[in-house]
Amino acid sequence: MSEVTIFVDGEPVPAEAGRPLGALMHRLGPAMRRTEEGAPRGLFCGMGVCFDCLVTIDGVADRRACMTPIRDGMRVETGLAGGTPS
Repeated sequence: MSEVTIFVDGEPVPAEAGRPLGALMHRLGPAMRRTEEGAPRGLFCGMGVCFDCLVTIDGVADRRACMTPIRDGMRVETGLAGGTPS
Protein backbone atom coordinates (compact mmCIF):
# COMPACT_ATOMS: atom_id res chain seq x y z
CA MET A 1 0.00 0.00 0.00
CA SER A 2 1.23 3.47 -0.75
CA GLU A 3 1.39 6.35 1.69
CA VAL A 4 -0.86 9.28 0.84
CA THR A 5 -2.02 12.45 2.55
CA ILE A 6 -5.62 13.12 3.53
CA PHE A 7 -7.01 16.16 5.30
CA VAL A 8 -9.01 15.77 8.51
CA ASP A 9 -10.73 18.98 9.58
CA GLY A 10 -8.22 20.82 7.39
CA GLU A 11 -5.11 19.21 8.90
CA PRO A 12 -2.87 16.98 6.74
CA VAL A 13 -2.67 13.38 7.98
CA PRO A 14 -0.43 10.65 6.50
CA ALA A 15 -2.35 7.48 5.68
CA GLU A 16 -2.15 4.27 3.67
CA ALA A 17 -4.21 4.23 0.48
CA GLY A 18 -6.91 1.58 0.43
CA ARG A 19 -7.14 1.07 4.19
CA PRO A 20 -10.51 1.80 5.85
CA LEU A 21 -10.87 5.44 6.84
CA GLY A 22 -12.59 4.36 10.08
CA ALA A 23 -9.46 2.57 11.31
CA LEU A 24 -7.33 5.68 10.79
CA MET A 25 -9.94 7.91 12.41
CA HIS A 26 -10.14 5.62 15.44
CA ARG A 27 -6.37 5.77 15.79
CA LEU A 28 -6.48 9.59 15.70
CA GLY A 29 -9.06 9.67 18.50
CA PRO A 30 -12.15 7.65 19.32
CA ALA A 31 -14.70 10.39 18.54
CA MET A 32 -15.50 11.23 14.91
CA ARG A 33 -18.50 13.42 15.51
CA ARG A 34 -20.90 14.60 18.20
CA THR A 35 -24.63 14.17 18.36
CA GLU A 36 -26.91 17.19 18.63
CA GLU A 37 -26.88 16.58 22.38
CA GLY A 38 -23.06 16.67 22.39
CA ALA A 39 -22.41 12.95 22.95
CA PRO A 40 -19.26 11.67 21.18
CA ARG A 41 -19.66 9.02 18.48
CA GLY A 42 -16.98 6.95 16.75
CA LEU A 43 -16.22 3.55 15.31
CA PHE A 44 -18.68 1.01 16.74
CA CYS A 45 -19.68 -1.87 14.48
CA GLY A 46 -16.97 -1.46 11.83
CA MET A 47 -19.12 -3.06 9.12
CA GLY A 48 -21.53 -0.35 7.97
CA VAL A 49 -24.56 -1.34 10.04
CA CYS A 50 -24.67 1.48 12.59
CA PHE A 51 -24.43 5.22 12.00
CA ASP A 52 -21.83 6.14 14.63
CA CYS A 53 -18.86 6.75 12.29
CA LEU A 54 -20.58 9.19 9.93
CA VAL A 55 -18.34 11.94 8.59
CA THR A 56 -18.38 14.33 5.65
CA ILE A 57 -16.02 13.25 2.86
CA ASP A 58 -15.18 15.64 0.04
CA GLY A 59 -18.30 17.66 0.83
CA VAL A 60 -20.67 14.67 0.90
CA ALA A 61 -22.29 14.34 4.33
CA ASP A 62 -23.18 11.16 6.22
CA ARG A 63 -20.53 8.83 4.78
CA ARG A 64 -19.58 5.79 6.85
CA ALA A 65 -15.87 6.00 7.66
CA CYS A 66 -15.71 2.26 8.31
CA MET A 67 -16.74 1.47 4.73
CA THR A 68 -14.69 4.13 2.92
CA PRO A 69 -11.23 3.27 1.58
CA ILE A 70 -8.60 5.97 2.00
CA ARG A 71 -7.46 7.73 -1.16
CA ASP A 72 -4.97 10.51 -1.71
CA GLY A 73 -6.21 14.02 -1.06
CA MET A 74 -9.58 13.13 0.45
CA ARG A 75 -11.01 15.77 2.76
CA VAL A 76 -12.76 14.56 5.90
CA GLU A 77 -14.83 16.77 8.18
CA THR A 78 -15.70 15.26 11.53
CA GLY A 79 -18.10 17.75 13.05
CA LEU A 80 -15.77 18.04 16.05
CA ALA A 81 -13.87 21.13 14.89
CA GLY A 82 -15.89 24.24 15.52
CA GLY A 83 -18.42 22.33 17.61
CA THR A 84 -20.94 21.68 14.83
CA PRO A 85 -22.52 18.25 15.14
CA SER A 86 -22.69 16.05 12.04
